Amino acid sequence: MRTRFLHTSDWQLGVTRQFLNADSQARWAAARFEGIRNLGRIAEEAECEFIVVAGDIFESNQVDRRTVLKACEAMAGIPMPIYLLPANHDPLDAGSVYGSKAWRDRKPAHVHVLDVSGNPWEVRPGIEVVGAPWTSKRPLTDLVAAAASGLEPAPGVLRVMVGHGAVDQLSPDRDNPAVIRVAEAEQALQQGRYQYLALGDRHSYTSVGTTGRIFYSGTHEAYDFDEVDPGKVAIVELSTEGVTATPCPNGLWRFQVHEAQISNAEDVEALSRHLDAMPDKERTILKLGLVGTLGIQAHARLEEIEEHATDLFAAVVHSGSRSELVVMPEAADFNDLSLAGFAASAVEKLRAQAQGQGTERGQAADALALLVRLVGRTE
Repeated sequence: MRTRFLHTSDWQLGVTRQFLNADSQARWAAARFEGIRNLGRIAEEAECEFIVVAGDIFESNQVDRRTVLKACEAMAGIPMPIYLLPANHDPLDAGSVYGSKAWRDRKPAHVHVLDVSGNPWEVRPGIEVVGAPWTSKRPLTDLVAAAASGLEPAPGVLRVMVGHGAVDQLSPDRDNPAVIRVAEAEQALQQGRYQYLALGDRHSYTSVGTTGRIFYSGTHEAYDFDEVDPGKVAIVELSTEGVTATPCPNGLWRFQVHEAQISNAEDVEALSRHLDAMPDKERTILKLGLVGTLGIQAHARLEEIEEHATDLFAAVVHSGSRSELVVMPEAADFNDLSLAGFAASAVEKLRAQAQGQGTERGQAADALALLVRLVGRTE
């Protein structure tokens, strides 16, 4: 007995990111739907029999009707059964998105919601999918163990268990009653209750335990900066002899962190060259962590570079914990500005404030940097 299928999770359709402007947000949302179509193409090329989505298909049960309809449309074009697991973002509660009129009216016939814990869904004779769905945002038990408890080994049948949540080996909160206990999952595998555990929740492709039969697929598109290996799906070859899981690239968006010491004009220009060389800027969300001390003119040039980058990248944000850039006005910063009278006097006052220790230090430095930029543009 043998089967091949695609394992994915955490689509979180309808998600928004506060640092994206309207144009970038629209492209980001469109990419998540296109990612579904692409994983369908991957599954078809790999000759998969079915697809399992291990939770968090939607960002919440309150996503708008348009998101639901676009999800149905994206899945409609995939020519194989798709099994969806409700999880913590879209649980099977009273307001479940899977009970909405839009979902009921437009759900493709080959798309199935794993809505009953431990219930085997037959893909074809000898191949079954079993789900451990969430019915609330805060379950009080290991849902995978609960779903497996009623299963009996079935000779000649290959079962895929689909679960969602943190595992005790990786969770910082092992006392959480809902954490998935790896030892129990491995025992169920050894007993033949199921042959593969497809997990969601962790956004990076990850192997769990020692059996080689428990995997997080990771999210199909990058979602945040702290992900180690996102934007992948897993092609799983499952047989009575064993399991082979192969990660396949799927995502197009990137979350990129760049940290640098910036202490002079040369460092600023080096940063400019680095940003210019980065590919796919329109699909890259950039986080800058800059540390150092700059004069006013160098800082003004840095602001120009960041302003230019903001126009090209999907978003540019600053790391609150890794950024500590100090602006220290120097006399040379103002030698070429030809200021006199009131303007020159104002500059001297701002310089004194910027070099002081009071709460107005940062505001004074920002005002001086703006002055340098404005005067420079009129020359």
